[in-house]
Amino acid sequence: MKREELLHVLNTLGCEPEDVTVLLRAFDRLQGHPEARAAFDEACALYRAAPPHDHAEMLRLAETAARHSGVHEYAAEFLLYACLSDTLLSRYRERGLSETLFWNTLQDLRYKLEECKAVKGIVGTFVASWFEGFFELTRFAFGRLQCEVIPFEADYEKDGKTLTPTSRVLNVHIPRDGTPLDPARCEEAYAEAAAFFRKEIDGPMAFVCFSWLLYPENETILSDKSNIVRFMKRYDVIRHGTNKNRPDLWRLFDTDEQNPDRLPTDTSARRAYVRHLQNGGKLGWGYGVFFSE
Repeated sequence: MKREELLHVLNTLGCEPEDVTVLLRAFDRLQGHPEARAAFDEACALYRAAPPHDHAEMLRLAETAARHSGVHEYAAEFLLYACLSDTLLSRYRERGLSETLFWNTLQDLRYKLEECKAVKGIVGTFVASWFEGFFELTRFAFGRLQCEVIPFEADYEKDGKTLTPTSRVLNVHIPRDGTPLDPARCEEAYAEAAAFFRKEIDGPMAFVCFSWLLYPENETILSDKSNIVRFMKRYDVIRHGTNKNRPDLWRLFDTDEQNPDRLPTDTSARRAYVRHLQNGGKLGWGYGVFFSE
């Protein structure tokens, strides 16, 4: 991808001007060092070739390019996928998928950029392996949510409908796009995803979600008017547990800080979770399912 094409992608995603400047400088350094450019171009070539694509090797090469050029690996990994967006768009077109869906889905790059800035203080991404689902055209964005088809891997029955370990269901992800987790927007996303994936689901349409958002104790931590609680109540939580080392704390507080006394309290939800942790409470996870109507 050329520099001006990368600029177009970053601007279309709505990246902040100062972040665009940082990324373009990093791109110039990657392209300006012979060994770095060779490694970066090889990573891109792996994706542009016929599948299967080895994303782990692609990221290893991006990290190699980062070391040679002095660019932070988070920036190099972000730039790798940003530079592959032209190939991804071509594959959307080959499958008859809309550019609207493409740009909506690609927005996740910006979401992860914002997370990386907030949590690590670096312009890039610290979860680049997450992008594989988007670039293999298995995961897509539908308004407020993201979905992909996965096997259910359990037995479940409700209201005369049944799921087995061979059932295919829609796995839900909740991107941090900076907007409220509004229930109406979630319902719109469920409907859009159900219509999009209908031909891939041989059986009842069901949604599943594995997330800290579905931890049952959230109902006691937060108000029943909380969007997190309202999101959780849409699901029948069939498994849940607690986390020993608070691995999802950064998702709540945009920091790697683990001490509750030093966590930010600038929102009502954050204040509620800080009180919960200060009182010896734990955080956890839930796995839930519901049948689409």
